[in-house]
Amino acid sequence: MAQNIYDDPAFFEGYSQFARSKDGLAGAAEWPSLKAMLPPLKGAQVLDLGCGFGPFCRYAVEQGAAGVLGVDLSAKMLEDAQRRGPGLPIRYERADLETYQPPQAAFDLVFSSLAVHYLADFDAFAARVRSALRPGGHFVFCMEHPVFAARANPDFMKDADGHLLGIVDDYLREGERLTNWIANGVVKYHRLISTTINTLQRNGLRLDHIDEWSATDADIAAHPEWAEERYQPMFLLMATSLAPTNA
Repeated sequence: MAQNIYDDPAFFEGYSQFARSKDGLAGAAEWPSLKAMLPPLKGAQVLDLGCGFGPFCRYAVEQGAAGVLGVDLSAKMLEDAQRRGPGLPIRYERADLETYQPPQAAFDLVFSSLAVHYLADFDAFAARVRSALRPGGHFVFCMEHPVFAARANPDFMKDADGHLLGIVDDYLREGERLTNWIANGVVKYHRLISTTINTLQRNGLRLDHIDEWSATDADIAAHPEWAEERYQPMFLLMATSLAPTNA
């Protein structure tokens, strides 16, 4: 079972203070780039894996999705998601993404934001995502960039002149990382970009677009606190689609 750190009261309170937690998609720096990767949602059946507070579920409804299912391990987050979107045609389900089996061939889009780096077995997860997609379906997701996720300490260091340094630690060794982020001992999993792409393709998910997100000059002008995002990539965004089968 995946670590359910988000139901820890102290962690939940700390995470709730982030802009993306308070403001939804508008507070997520990478959202405009991720949004550009999405297929049309009007009339679509949508599955959001690791839906958290439900901002993408609500967005999908606003865009005319015919059905939206949000899945998350955190009971606290699901309760909050339901409070934020009362009366919307969204179904929420509590489940562990390490083992959750979505309905077969039921969705036009599977979406996931900042969840897959918590999963030990990405191969099995990708296989389940593939099985959930209808012909022509899409899987669009973002994760912590492996350069960022490789090290246990996410904070920058400074050299003797005060310049920020992003340390890449033990990059080529994939596997579990214990990170002190909001709380001590948060379990995440580091895997290479090549491993991620090869795993997707092996499971019949064709890579359509990849983005090693970085804050633009306009982003930093509007949000000076994002200046650190130019030192190293924090997010990796990918858009895939169900590869056609040979006749």
